[in-house]
Amino acid sequence: MKYKALIAGALLASSWTGAAQAADSDPQYVSDWWHQSVNVVGSYHTRFGPQFNNDVYLEYEAFAKKDWFDFYGYLDLTNFFGVGNSNANGVFDHGSPMFMEIEPRFSIDKLTGTDLSFGPFKEWYFANNYIYDMGRNSDSRQNTWYMGLGTDIDTHSDIGLSLNVYAKYQWENYGAANENSWDGYRFKVKYFVPITDLWGGKLSYIGFTNFDWGSDLRDKSDRSRTSNSIASSHILSLNYDHWHVSTVARYFHNGGQWADGQEVNFGNGPFEVKSTGWGYYLVVGYNF
Repeated sequence: MKYKALIAGALLASSWTGAAQAADSDPQYVSDWWHQSVNVVGSYHTRFGPQFNNDVYLEYEAFAKKDWFDFYGYLDLTNFFGVGNSNANGVFDHGSPMFMEIEPRFSIDKLTGTDLSFGPFKEWYFANNYIYDMGRNSDSRQNTWYMGLGTDIDTHSDIGLSLNVYAKYQWENYGAANENSWDGYRFKVKYFVPITDLWGGKLSYIGFTNFDWGSDLRDKSDRSRTSNSIASSHILSLNYDHWHVSTVARYFHNGGQWADGQEVNFGNGPFEVKSTGWGYYLVVGYNF
């Protein structure tokens, strides 16, 4: 049974800082509301699977906030540049042709014409988080839909904060035992902190964390899998009108619901799962 070490989008920075940057200047883009960029991403020791993954890949990223529609998403062409380890097979070397994640949210307040705000909660959303790894066959494919409720928090400052809680429906999952079932929950928190102007750009700190729990995967398989996992990303981003550079440190706890320290064997000899610890990204992108 084959399990692919997932690649996830490293950059959320432009979705927070792009609007602030545009407020201070008048750059020309393809769309005035659909903000997009193309990025080159280098990843080191990411832990979404049972083994370390290193890769350099091409990414398309987009975000939008218009009326009742709030969106963030990215599409990765893994191992696009042929640089990485043996776990990073991608579009040109018989690996996954495409990995994508989208997070559409639909404002309940605006769609119903009702002000549901109270206390620090500014607006409420029907929130989604959909993940798809195309794969070459069912054992190398993921198809996951998180759906639930989201909100934006009024921090009474320039700090942005949003919260989402979801139930998960798991279709394909690299042949794992929890396929085609409702299987657990996710709590996602995102925040944005502007820091300062620097070298003609805007330096910001962005964070987002996924807490996954309540899965039956461990009960349905063996000790190598877990019922919970955490992925927490911490980004320093320097944004200009059209260019951005980001460094990312991402902490994994039981990444991909693999139990850290367990021994597994996929047919090429046993090895120890290393799913807890830090992975890193470097991102250079162009906004258009």
